[in-house]
Amino acid sequence: MNIFDPQGPIAAAEQTILIDSVIIMLAIIVPTSIAVLAFAFWFRSSNNRARYRPDFAYSGAVELVVWSIPALTVILLGGVAWIGSHQLDPGKPVDGTGLPIRIQAVSLDWKWLFIYPDQRIATVNSLTVPIGTPLRFELTSGSVMTAFFIPQLGGMIYTMNGMVTRLNLRGDHVGTYKGLASHFSGDGFPDMMFDTNVVSQPDFANWVTNAARSGQVLDEAGYKELAAQSVETRPKTYRLADPELFGNIASQKIPPAPGPQLSENQSRPEGGTAHAH
Repeated sequence: MNIFDPQGPIAAAEQTILIDSVIIMLAIIVPTSIAVLAFAFWFRSSNNRARYRPDFAYSGAVELVVWSIPALTVILLGGVAWIGSHQLDPGKPVDGTGLPIRIQAVSLDWKWLFIYPDQRIATVNSLTVPIGTPLRFELTSGSVMTAFFIPQLGGMIYTMNGMVTRLNLRGDHVGTYKGLASHFSGDGFPDMMFDTNVVSQPDFANWVTNAARSGQVLDEAGYKELAAQSVETRPKTYRLADPELFGNIASQKIPPAPGPQLSENQSRPEGGTAHAH
């Protein structure tokens, strides 16, 4: 999960913003650090050339330096943030090869459900996408609020109960990259991770064909069972029986899970047998 090893255009652009921001802020940090050492050295007690000025109160030159450099730094940082926030708008489509892949992500306690409505399949804690293809995510939460993040592809964004957020990404290199929930959501939060498999176009087509033959079917009843609090240790694949499932979750036609519940043992939520210890 190395953010300095981007594998897509969004992550690469975010890395550039991060590095540029650090360089701009060094315009204050470096001179200030040097000045502290220089002043301490010059005004040491053994330096007879240093002038003692007990009545010194104001210097226009000092004020100019003290205020102009931070002001320029804030202006530059503001410009970087302004331009970057528009160029990297999560809802802005990303160019790529082939037709975009639509993926509907649902955060649960404590697992990730990924629905491919056009392919009529769904997965748990495993995301497979073709290389170079635009990925259009629609995200919601079936329980409490958390955040979706694939560090090497970029674009951390919140998933919230009763609403849909949108995110556009692209993977440019074949490989497996870790994704995670980056916002605390209860007892099983540390294990709420998933693999993002970026594969070739033919491999993706083969994966979709095999996934569509899965013996497990995801419908409303299956979703309610999946939404129960648990930590899934193995990825799962389903045939999607209801293409409107995501809409029903986001609109709360399917009631959301209550979130982490405390039992009499205040140190651990109810349903302890389903949790990772």
